[in-house]
Amino acid sequence: MAKIKLGNRPKNFKKTISVPMLDGTSGTIECLFKYRTRKEFGEFVDGLTEAARAEGKAAEESAERDGQNEPKPFSLKDHLEKTVGANAQYILEILEGWNLDVELSRESLEQLADELPGATAAIVETYRTAITEGRLGN
Repeated sequence: MAKIKLGNRPKNFKKTISVPMLDGTSGTIECLFKYRTRKEFGEFVDGLTEAARAEGKAAEESAERDGQNEPKPFSLKDHLEKTVGANAQYILEILEGWNLDVELSRESLEQLADELPGATAAIVETYRTAITEGRLGN
């Protein structure tokens, strides 16, 4: 058993993630995650939340300046495009690398989020659990 030594924080950590495939099988992605302490993770999420609020407020102000008193009708396509982009950006900020045959980039993450949405959910949840609960094992 390894001795615990405080202050010896890793730069990153690897985790192999099981991804539900559309045909009912499972695939895997080995992810190299950026390490953050719980407090750093809280700051990270707070920053994302604040940026989303600012973006929403800017959109409202822009609509008011343009004289649009009514909200834009809901579009599932627009919503899903925004979600794919937000997921890709989030994952880009938590991963340092992966073992897929394409380079880790915003474009490849958007493709992953669009084609295999379960993969992005698994990556996000694995990271959150590892950082906030300390579960790194399989």
